[in-house]
Amino acid sequence: MKCIAVYTKNFELFSDIYEEVLNIPFKDNEERVIEGVTVSEAGEVPEHYIERMKAKPDVVVMKVKSKDITILQHGDVFEIFIPAQENVVH
Repeated sequence: MKCIAVYTKNFELFSDIYEEVLNIPFKDNEERVIEGVTVSEAGEVPEHYIERMKAKPDVVVMKVKSKDITILQHGDVFEIFIPAQENVVH
């Protein structure tokens, strides 16, 4: 799964830029600033990382069922996990 890290703890701000983040054609390990928030393409993440993080009590888990996207929030970061078939090819 591809991981995009959004460095904010502000859920409202994250929600405001979420769709824009999904539509950016990131290069490997590319970092951008969107509305003052650092967003980074964090590469591929194994499924067991997501399962391990979901088990932690301080991690909020959100699911976008229509796109099979998982979002984890912990500390000052949101991690968006996108299945390979959802990756945009440019």
